[in-house]
Amino acid sequence: MEKILVSACLLDQPVRYDGTGAGCHALLQRWWAEGRIVMVCPEVSGGLPTPRPPAEIPGGQGAAVLEGRVPVRDIQGTDVTAAFIAGAETALALVREHGIRFAVLKARSPSCGNHETYDGSFSGTRVPGEGVAAAALRRQGVQVFNETELAQLEQLLQQQVQSCDEPSGTKR
Repeated sequence: MEKILVSACLLDQPVRYDGTGAGCHALLQRWWAEGRIVMVCPEVSGGLPTPRPPAEIPGGQGAAVLEGRVPVRDIQGTDVTAAFIAGAETALALVREHGIRFAVLKARSPSCGNHETYDGSFSGTRVPGEGVAAAALRRQGVQVFNETELAQLEQLLQQQVQSCDEPSGTKR
């Protein structure tokens, strides 16, 4: 059975910066019941407390953080880059341990966003980019989805099951 790395907040764990969860979707609940999910909060596993001040990446690019070109700073100006990188490394360790190829991470998060994040000004301005953990996972070949893309991942998983169920030598 294909394991999926999932942001803990998407399973309604109170790990977000404001001490809340982000709800729990029916498909995630089903995958949890099936034993597919490996849960992680990169920010908490990187050593940050809950609750914590919100953090953003100037320019919104997690890859630039991994390359040491920009920091992650919280709203008070504190550099929290080391915690974000440590959390990304924890996520990568889980991927290796469980042979994970897919992740569902929280949209727009400075750790987990897979298409956009915030620009670092704490003004609510979104920019194209990805969070630190999402960038690290993508670099390792993990396909990263967010909570609005669950149906896409479900379809991909179903296609894999169907292709494995076909007898060898059968043409499509």
